[in-house]
Amino acid sequence: MNQYLSLRRRVLKRLREELPSHLTYHGIAHTSDVLHVCNQYIRRYNLSQEDRMMLKIGATVHDMGFLKSPVNHEETGANMAEQMMKEMGMSQKQVDIMRGLVMSTKIPQSPKTQLEEIICDADLDYLGRDDYPEISQRLFDELKFMGILKTPEDWKNLQINFLKSHSFHTPFAKKNREPKKQYWLNKLLNS
Repeated sequence: MNQYLSLRRRVLKRLREELPSHLTYHGIAHTSDVLHVCNQYIRRYNLSQEDRMMLKIGATVHDMGFLKSPVNHEETGANMAEQMMKEMGMSQKQVDIMRGLVMSTKIPQSPKTQLEEIICDADLDYLGRDDYPEISQRLFDELKFMGILKTPEDWKNLQINFLKSHSFHTPFAKKNREPKKQYWLNKLLNS
């Protein structure tokens, strides 16, 4: 666990100091939120110590690639994390698990293991929470700054399509996040 704490300190320091200010969604608050939600899953599930550590590492590094570019940030971040993990003497098996966790969060999500399902649901947990409007506004602001979206109407259509196509993976999220996600979808469809 000391390896994880050391890695977390290094990554969070870099995210705090180096992420561009226009990343209003993919910032330290999002990484902290995903880590917090993963910790809630750790309390729910009987995961081994190793799985707990790997899930926390995945959550900590999953958007680290934004330090370099939003393009293919998952691959970039996984490469950055791999280098850090190897410097810390972590095994290739641990690196491979981390890579799977990070890459599974790429949209459309494609989890293959229980840990990957957890991190995918943690990454998009806000879709089924009360704070969805505030968090989605931060994502809209970020995408607008990058020139990906221009108008609130573009954003509304993107969100409707995304919420329709998105699926949660874990039993917890299906039961406890899907109903609120459907509420937000209906609200968008009727606005």
